[in-house]
Amino acid sequence: MSNLNFSYLLLSTFRKTSMVYLRGLIFLSLIVPCSVSFVLAQGSPSSSSVNSGVAQSYPNRTVKIIGPAAGSGADLTVRIVAKYLSKVWKQSVIVENKPGAGGSIGTGFVVNADPDGYTLLVQSASFAANPAIYKKLPYDPGKTLVDIDILGVTPYALVVHPDGPYKSIKDLVSAAKTRPGDLSYASAGVGSSTHLAAEFFNQFAGIKLLNIPYKGSPDALTDIMAGRSAFYMAPLDAAIGQIKSSKLKALGVTSKTRADILSDVPTIAEQGFANFEINLWVGFWAPIATPLAIVEKINTDLGKAMQDPEVKDSYAKAGIQSRHMDLDTVKKFVSSEIVKYQQIATKAGIEPQ
Repeated sequence: MSNLNFSYLLLSTFRKTSMVYLRGLIFLSLIVPCSVSFVLAQGSPSSSSVNSGVAQSYPNRTVKIIGPAAGSGADLTVRIVAKYLSKVWKQSVIVENKPGAGGSIGTGFVVNADPDGYTLLVQSASFAANPAIYKKLPYDPGKTLVDIDILGVTPYALVVHPDGPYKSIKDLVSAAKTRPGDLSYASAGVGSSTHLAAEFFNQFAGIKLLNIPYKGSPDALTDIMAGRSAFYMAPLDAAIGQIKSSKLKALGVTSKTRADILSDVPTIAEQGFANFEINLWVGFWAPIATPLAIVEKINTDLGKAMQDPEVKDSYAKAGIQSRHMDLDTVKKFVSSEIVKYQQIATKAGIEPQ
């Protein structure tokens, strides 16, 4: 074969090969994006399916609930609920107490915890009262924690020493007016709900007493049983044992109607203070970045807990009224309570510290 013919053959083969290659590239450019789109559409998990998977697998290890002082109203409430959750989740649910500063120490601990649903917060209405008292807090309601649910509501019982000089609300108010500023009341800490509940009563009655703050209800109750302070606005579930055993005397309850568990004790409203009402509530929170699917699951399971016969029975024995709210409702409720306690603190002339 001559060099000329060989060159022609080589060039012709190259042209054919190039055309096949070029056609292949064109074909791939058309088919690959479609294939990728199909794979993405069919094979990629949606955010909803991912969230659903997270909720279904939660929890798969121990859950820790941080609460205020052992024996406080919030502590007693959450231990009833924790027992139920442990049963239905088939995981250990541990309550760990971190009292102090009206409960804000424990709240700050949860704010800094991993937002994975395994460190949760239970707190009383003190959560809403703290912002009215403290200039600086380790949490910012609505921004650092997500509201999950309200576990229950209980009235306060205004308790005094059973052998003390006060046999009725009128006796207490009369003594306080006779000796303005001389008498004191116990509270579960500066900025706690018991602090502002007492101030709310003082405003209604037109009296002024000195606040003696403690780290929680147990210490405040001890103060009253020792006869040191005039009264304590005690969460009913925290004081019911001492009231029933006559270690404390309840002069009145703060609810609109009498408490079923203390039907012989009149409301404060019945005793000359019309429309007086303030109650302790117990709430549940998680760090703000906790996946929504987990928050929703906890909220749903807490709602089921309120229908559980064992939980209902334990609540009734402690004087707790069950509550359950959806996420939007609980957020609005907590916000309104923050406003309420701010108004109480302002009217009492309490300067934020």
